Amino acid sequence: MDGSPSRCLTRARPAQAADEPAPQEPGPGTLREVATAERPSKKTCHTSSSTSLAASSPIIWEDLLDSLLHEIIAFLSSFHDLLAFSGTCRSWRVAFYSFPSEFSFNIPPLCLHPDTSFVYPHRSTCDIWQLTDLSNPTTSLQLSAPNNPFCSMRYLGCSYGKLIFSKSEHCLLVDAYSGSTVRSPNFKFTGSHEIYIGILVAPINSPRSQLLLWSRSSMFQWQAGTDSWSQHPFDGERILQIVFFQGEMFYIDCRVRLHNLRLTPNLSMQEVDVAWGEDNVAGISFKPWLVVCGDMLLLVNLTKGTFCVFQFDFSVVPAKLVKVEDLRNHALFVSFDKRSPTFSCKSPERWGGKGNHIYVASNSEDSQSWTTAEVGQARPFTCASGHISWLGDRYNREGNIWAPFMFPGSILPFRDQLNQSQKLWVLPSLVYGVGR
Repeated sequence: MDGSPSRCLTRARPAQAADEPAPQEPGPGTLREVATAERPSKKTCHTSSSTSLAASSPIIWEDLLDSLLHEIIAFLSSFHDLLAFSGTCRSWRVAFYSFPSEFSFNIPPLCLHPDTSFVYPHRSTCDIWQLTDLSNPTTSLQLSAPNNPFCSMRYLGCSYGKLIFSKSEHCLLVDAYSGSTVRSPNFKFTGSHEIYIGILVAPINSPRSQLLLWSRSSMFQWQAGTDSWSQHPFDGERILQIVFFQGEMFYIDCRVRLHNLRLTPNLSMQEVDVAWGEDNVAGISFKPWLVVCGDMLLLVNLTKGTFCVFQFDFSVVPAKLVKVEDLRNHALFVSFDKRSPTFSCKSPERWGGKGNHIYVASNSEDSQSWTTAEVGQARPFTCASGHISWLGDRYNREGNIWAPFMFPGSILPFRDQLNQSQKLWVLPSLVYGVGR
């Protein structure tokens, strides 16, 4: 008699469908499966099969192989997506932090509008830091600015999500995302050392992390976790910008000369021989940027209101500059303060961006945090607040073009001399914590 109830149920189904159009409510077991599929538990990564509710075992998302999860991570297109992924469950968070270092996140940086308490510590207003994601510009993350332990600290740069400040013998690292701070040991040097630029060579929690600071006559080096600094003589020109490219450190000075900086086995700084063609440097009205874009080191120049891009070709000696007519599916990100980091992003259309465009962080109090310019296309001036300006720049009356104004003085404070807030691009330190 085995199987008889099943055969009776099979014969009864057509009659039931004809006499009672309303479907029979599923049993309690089926209800639980549907609820699990539509509203997954906040504590686990379980769900049921979408092809058959009668499947004997659910898909356990937390048991997915790390290799598959890493492929998913590579397709995420914004910082908010990364946060959502890492917060799904413990195994996904582990996969996020084990993301192979040979891969890179393909997400746009966040636009940081910092507070002013480091320059004006006695303001009566409550200062905040605002982080805006280009993939969702209508919303932004607002964080309370950390208390300034020293008065009127000087901005030196930003590395691996850490803003670098100094005053006299003090140096402070501030996390742009969490607001947490790290203090280095005090300087123990005599004499006057006006520090103007600083950079981390690795994330602060890495055993390789070092903080480098420069004055006109010295370079200061601090190994993270130690209690002392080392000092090295420096007789080069003023450094404008420092970048890391293919495991090496490069910087460009105020005379637009490229240098290679090595810390091991011994500290060395050497100028890179570059054939600067006349067509490439003629008419420069603004100091150029260095931008790392995949396997290319780019020089971005702003001339007569037009952004031009060149690639360093190191396959020949001397190295030469090759003009890049079209960035295609890449976008670049720059700030007017050269000490702030530059970025590149592939396939910007995934988050609503545009290829072959340069995103410029504003240095004015404009309601817009950034603006864009297409490579090779002249940008006309606009009229704002009753005067002709673009990003708060001074207007060049020759030919109705705009050209950013180079602020005078040896040191640019975190707020420039026209009292306009500096904005910059930043990737939170959380991103640099992976692959360790």
